[in-house]
Amino acid sequence: MGNWVVVVDDEALSLTSAKTLLGSEDMKISCLRSGRDLLKFMDKNEPDLILLDVMMPEMDGFETLEILRKREKEEGKLETPVIFLTGDMDESTEQRGLKLGASDYIHKPFNKDILIRRINNTIQNSRKIESLTEDATVDKLTGFLNKTSGIEHICDLILRESGTFMILDLDSFKLVNDLHGHDNGDRVLEAFSYVVRNNTRSDDIVCRIGGDEFLAFFCNMSNDTAIRALTDRLNEQFTSEVTSILGNDHGIPVGISIGAVNVPLYGRNYETLFKMADEELYKAKQNGKHCCSIYSDSSDAAPEANSPEDELERISRIIEERNEGREALVLGTESFTAVYHFVSRYNSRYGGRALKLLLVVSIEDETEQLAEKTMTELGNVLKTGIRKSDIIMKNKTNQFFVLFPVMNVSAYEKVIERIIEEWKRVPGFDRCKVSYAVEVC
Repeated sequence: MGNWVVVVDDEALSLTSAKTLLGSEDMKISCLRSGRDLLKFMDKNEPDLILLDVMMPEMDGFETLEILRKREKEEGKLETPVIFLTGDMDESTEQRGLKLGASDYIHKPFNKDILIRRINNTIQNSRKIESLTEDATVDKLTGFLNKTSGIEHICDLILRESGTFMILDLDSFKLVNDLHGHDNGDRVLEAFSYVVRNNTRSDDIVCRIGGDEFLAFFCNMSNDTAIRALTDRLNEQFTSEVTSILGNDHGIPVGISIGAVNVPLYGRNYETLFKMADEELYKAKQNGKHCCSIYSDSSDAAPEANSPEDELERISRIIEERNEGREALVLGTESFTAVYHFVSRYNSRYGGRALKLLLVVSIEDETEQLAEKTMTELGNVLKTGIRKSDIIMKNKTNQFFVLFPVMNVSAYEKVIERIIEEWKRVPGFDRCKVSYAVEVC
């Protein structure tokens, strides 16, 4: 079936004539008898073109087109091309229609060749414009609106709708590019867009405003519980997608952090809302990432101030009452990275040598469950077998990354020998092969 054309005319003979002419050209034809019927029809349908009679009772073609264009603009839809049908030869009538946004005029009675040619030309031109419009407004990689177009749409929405204004930022995305290459980084961004698109409705707007930063407005969503549930759902699905791209052992703490603010509770001004959401995004990042922080009146409220001396004593007592621990420190990737850079800066400024050690364990002839159990036991032995001042990160399922902040570099071989001797006591170690790499920093 070819192009889909809707013919709107209150005269049954004109509808029959148009349907006969166009049907012979393998077009799909829908016939309607009034402007009101067309507006109702367009709520659920997207034809390629509308042939609209100018002179109709109750609502003429001009009024119908004016309402249609207003609705398309409000809903963010592309304009459906409209060709007016008229028996009126008055030029002022034609000018009025073109000013309202009609693509062309066709005078009754129809000439088949002219009718077909003008319909095909109008649809072809409309598609060219649509393609150019998409190139100018859509981010090619994610399929979301680009920054300019997206902000324009969101500014329009927040002036007339209620909902939640959000800034979404991908956690640890730079590590994906650095460790797995930009091609995989692009695949991760595409996965993010897939997950977000599956959790948004037709009225919601999402746009890309930076490399891994996105802006969104979710209509009619103001409940904190719903916002947090959405955040959890996005993180769970996104993490799963990234694992399928990079593998189970990618080791990068990817996720999505969100700063959110309610509209119109905290206003409808874009700049104000963006600042509030940005502040909340910072809090989400500081609060462990992979979460959402929602703006409230208490967000700016300053806590009751204690004297610096009282506050120092309070914090110190809290820290001192916690167990110090008798083992080396085991950290996740984010915390380990922060400590690593701190140690490097400290040694660079004040002198000192630190040592990096990567231990790689290959386990033969064991199921995944047994191998994981063996690695857990090796990790426990490692924690107790080195100093309390040393720091451990489990990099992959079979790797331990150890940072010795202060180390006599010449003694590292003895440290490794001691670790392996301790490991030999772990059941199943006889099926393990251990290799390592060291580097002074």
